[in-house]
Amino acid sequence: MSGIDPSRAVYAGMKRAGIDFVASVPCVNLDCLIAMAASDPDTRHLPVTREEEGVGICAGAYLGGKRPALLMQNSGLGNSINALASLNRLYRIPLLLIISHRGGEGETIAGQIPMGRLTPALLEAMEIPRFAPDPSEAEEIVARAAKIAWAAGTPAAVLLEIQFWRGRSL
Repeated sequence: MSGIDPSRAVYAGMKRAGIDFVASVPCVNLDCLIAMAASDPDTRHLPVTREEEGVGICAGAYLGGKRPALLMQNSGLGNSINALASLNRLYRIPLLLIISHRGGEGETIAGQIPMGRLTPALLEAMEIPRFAPDPSEAEEIVARAAKIAWAAGTPAAVLLEIQFWRGRSL
């Protein structure tokens, strides 16, 4: 795989899916995506301090006619579980979750590993569809995840592993 900018591929998928509202929690791996959303005149970007705050704000944006996405790190998934279940799932509010998945192969910070291992199981338990693309397929997978979220009225998660950001195939 060569010449693919992972952040641009994800953002292209978001644009293809019609995402026009983005909430984000800071994450070093998502910095470029956050900057793209913040500088896009066709997208409203709102930085948030906690993931569950982003879930609620994105739900309001959806109810106001927007197509939202939340950019976050998987370490904050636990913070957002109640909001995702009692708001999005209960009221069938779609949401595209773009999640920097820390704690997997190649992780150098021991504190990231427990949540990294639990993330797929938590999403499965919450019945949130999840995808883990290579950069070469990111645009297509992100657009497909959003389509599934809107069709089912549920969140859908795109997990972006450490190798995704390093430009290697998984």
